[in-house]
Amino acid sequence: MRIDYLRVSVTNKCNLRCIYCHPLGDFGFVEKQQVLTNQELLRIVRLFTQCGIKKVRLTGGEPLLRDDIDELVDGFSSIDGIKDLSITTNGIFLGSLAADLKAAGLQRVNISIDTMDRAVYRQMTGHDLLSEVIKGIYKAIEVGLSPVKINSVIVRGLNNSKEQIRALAGMSIRLPVAVRFVEYYPTDGKAKSTHNYVPNNEIREIIENEFGKLESTSIKIGYGPAVYFKIKDSAGAVGFISGRSSMFCSECNRLRLTSDGKIKPCLYSAHQYDLKELLRNGADDEEILRMLGEILRRKGSYTKSNSPIEEFSMQSIGG
Repeated sequence: MRIDYLRVSVTNKCNLRCIYCHPLGDFGFVEKQQVLTNQELLRIVRLFTQCGIKKVRLTGGEPLLRDDIDELVDGFSSIDGIKDLSITTNGIFLGSLAADLKAAGLQRVNISIDTMDRAVYRQMTGHDLLSEVIKGIYKAIEVGLSPVKINSVIVRGLNNSKEQIRALAGMSIRLPVAVRFVEYYPTDGKAKSTHNYVPNNEIREIIENEFGKLESTSIKIGYGPAVYFKIKDSAGAVGFISGRSSMFCSECNRLRLTSDGKIKPCLYSAHQYDLKELLRNGADDEEILRMLGEILRRKGSYTKSNSPIEEFSMQSIGG
């Protein structure tokens, strides 16, 4: 598998407290001086393009909290070799920023929304901001951030009822969006726990009971592991990301850069490489490129099955 996709966490701060993303409370936030600067981020990505990276996704925490996010997008979009530039956001600020981000060079957006029920949204995120997220979805469509993908993590006992699954999947009928159901995988040292886990085959059964048999599609939306289908006569698509019930390590084409300058070859591996130490100790481009080459060579040796489970909060590495 060619490694050509880099997820870049530009902050680990977030304005929500989602139960699955931030399980460690207020512990673990990075001090501002430890977060990579614009110059450092752009330098790393520029060097990564020399190693074959072509796709970059900006993540957080919540990336739209970063005051200079439009400048960062403009900088990344100007790097030779970047063919696809996207962002993952909770959507709360997207309504006011979507047009500027599009003008700066952003191509597409993923929006995290786990329920269309206002009370459940507040329970899962800690805030009553569902209406702002919905505004962000419509604004992203309006300004042409395409495709718009909706990421929904399903947690048993919270948002797995047939009414909530129907409401989420139903967005793909009336809107040109891809609604992706993501299997819950705890990152707080409880990865073997099953009481909150909802396999995607259960979600699919609910959708087909509500809307009829899903239609296969040859559409490939983006570069991730989602498998897509369509509800009959729908404007968009439904996708499933089954990271717990299936294994797709051999197809993984991505690396992750944390906001404090660590490269993680595998989401679930404790192993990481400290690029910030090199940067701030005066390393030249050749020295950094040697480390990047080593990371890429060893990428395939890290998988979910052979990596030790490390407790972490998802907001610290951008998912």
